[in-house]
Amino acid sequence: MQYSLILEDHAETRKWWLAELPRIFPDTSALAAGTVEEARSLLRKQGFWLAIVDLKLPDGSGVDLIRKVSVKYPDTICVVNSIFDDDHHVFSALRAGAKGYLVKDQPRDLQTAQLKQILHGQPPLSPGVARRILSHFAAEGQEPRVNENSGASSEQLTERETEVLRLIAKGFSRPEVAEMLGISVHTVATYTKSIYQKLDISRRAEAVVEAVRLGLVRSN
Repeated sequence: MQYSLILEDHAETRKWWLAELPRIFPDTSALAAGTVEEARSLLRKQGFWLAIVDLKLPDGSGVDLIRKVSVKYPDTICVVNSIFDDDHHVFSALRAGAKGYLVKDQPRDLQTAQLKQILHGQPPLSPGVARRILSHFAAEGQEPRVNENSGASSEQLTERETEVLRLIAKGFSRPEVAEMLGISVHTVATYTKSIYQKLDISRRAEAVVEAVRLGLVRSN
């Protein structure tokens, strides 16, 4: 049995996640905290493979907890669940070590569908957040921050891999990419794995940055 942690001060949302996580991940037992201190106490007692973290808590910031978890418990996947989708909150969380970012104003079925992407090795990221990342790094006069170890160029990607990367960077989910290209979701996953290996990246957010660097996508 694996354990997941929910850090959420809103009782109704916390209750929903407590019921939803075991449904999404049948081998998972969910524990919840309403404050940063409660979450820290649970972390001292129990290991977690997943943490759903709100950002604004009564006694502190979810970003601070994510930063601590990323250092002390590196195997724990931290996914933000917040009403905030502005640059400050998004990039603060990602820099702290968040592996995903789900916006609360989306329908809940979409949030759960995006969270399930973890099962396919794909960090969950709301499409709007992906587009915000793209806009941020493609802003006029701003150089995208890329993986310095990556020497990959667009020529190293196949034509189909380039198409997949472009669509991923625009915020489309794997099922959406599969439908648009007329291929299976499994095939999209295979292409995505190859792209990540060639570009030496591991997150959708990094894929967005690399797509900008390679000139595959631009902000509107």
